[in-house]
Amino acid sequence: MASSSERAQESQDSQDSPVGHFYSTFVMEYIVPEGQESAAVFRRWYNRLVKAARQFEGYTRSDLCPPLDCGDGVVKWYSIVHFRTPENLNYWLQSSDRADLLKEGRDAFLAYRYKSFTTGLEGWFSAHTGGAEQHSLGPPAWKQVLAVVLGLYPTLMIQSMVFGALGVMQSWPMATSLVINNLITSSILTWVVMPRISQILSFWLRPAYRLTALQTNLIGAGLVLAALALMASVFTYFT
Repeated sequence: MASSSERAQESQDSQDSPVGHFYSTFVMEYIVPEGQESAAVFRRWYNRLVKAARQFEGYTRSDLCPPLDCGDGVVKWYSIVHFRTPENLNYWLQSSDRADLLKEGRDAFLAYRYKSFTTGLEGWFSAHTGGAEQHSLGPPAWKQVLAVVLGLYPTLMIQSMVFGALGVMQSWPMATSLVINNLITSSILTWVVMPRISQILSFWLRPAYRLTALQTNLIGAGLVLAALALMASVFTYFT
């Protein structure tokens, strides 16, 4: 846990910040080997990173959360850093100082990724790992595409079949019916379908820390494509 001097400095950072800013925040996730020595190495490196960030305009404060034991030989450390504006945050994220420190940090952690919060918008997904710089905590775009199509396709087909059988919105102008259909589809996806798909495919979308094996990627993609092919056959038969 953070020392009293670190907490005092972070508290002072917060108190020195001006009022009236809509702060921009980013969350860093670091994968660190378990053990006290590894934790000490990481902390020393992290303190250098925070010291560098403090020199940049708009820096407000940083918080280092207690580590989480993943149970597979590594722990996760989460750092939350706040800047006054998105411009201040982006300047730090793309700075050569930060890039150099991250390169040096390869001795302190195995992998890292981050998510910035500047608009308040959230997605359907929240985790993935890898060694390269990642600007999101979500899975790769291709996995998101397959997962969304897996949820969207049956939702659209069933909705179309039900509305057609009931004669719902059949006489409405296309522009109006399309808006209503999109609202219904998006609501079903967001609150019903995607949470369940995300849970079912969590082994593929959100694996516990490890560089996702090719076998896992192939199994997940194969299951999604097989499910889509099966649903296409079923819907073709009934329509």
